[in-house]
Amino acid sequence: MTISPEAQNIIDRFDPENPRMGALKKCAAEIGTNHALAMELWQDGGYTARLIAVLLMDKCLLDQMLIETLAADLEQMGDTNRNRISEWLMANQLMKSARTKKLLLSWADHDSPVLRRLFWYYQARLRWTGKIPVDNAKELLDALQGRMQHEHPDVQWTMNFCAAWIGVYQPEFRDECVALGEKLGLYKGEKEVAGCTPNYLPRFIEVETAKRA
Repeated sequence: MTISPEAQNIIDRFDPENPRMGALKKCAAEIGTNHALAMELWQDGGYTARLIAVLLMDKCLLDQMLIETLAADLEQMGDTNRNRISEWLMANQLMKSARTKKLLLSWADHDSPVLRRLFWYYQARLRWTGKIPVDNAKELLDALQGRMQHEHPDVQWTMNFCAAWIGVYQPEFRDECVALGEKLGLYKGEKEVAGCTPNYLPRFIEVETAKRA
C-alpha cells in the first residue's frame, strides 16, 4: 500500500527488524498521540512500523472491534514479532484505562490466540508487579488444569508463565502449581541457561522463590 511521506519518513528512521526501543519511544513522545498516523503505520505491516503505531494510538478509540482487527493482523506475523507487538499494545495502551483493562479480563476464552495470550500475560504481570488479585487464583488454576495441555503454543507458554508466578507469589497454591507442571511435563528437559529462569514449571517456581527467600 502507498503511505504518506510523514509515515514513510518515520519508518525510514529505524531498522525495520531490529530497532532501538528507546529511540522508538523518544520518536513517539515527540509526535504525541496521533491515531490516524498510527493506523497508517499499522497498515504498513512491518515490525517497526507497528511498534511505533502502538505508541501513537489513542486508547480512547481502542474498542473491542478494533482490537480484534489488530489481533487478526498480528496472527499473520511471525511469533516473536507478534508477541512483542501485542505485549507493547497491552503495556502501552490496554493497561492505561479501566475500560480497556476490563476488555483484557474478558479474553480468557476468546477465539483469537493473540487475545487469549494477553489475558494470561496480564494475569502474570499483575503478580510480578505486586498487584495480586485476591480472589481469582483458584479459578485460573482450574482453567489451567483443563486447558493448558492442548492450547496454542503461544498461549500455552503464557499460561505456564502465569502458573509459575502464582506459585511464586501465592504460597498457598505453590504445591498445586508444581504438581501441574509435573503432570504436564511442559518444557521439561530444556537446557537451563545460566542467568535465565527455566521454563519447566517446578524449576521456575523453585528458582524464582529462592531469589526472594
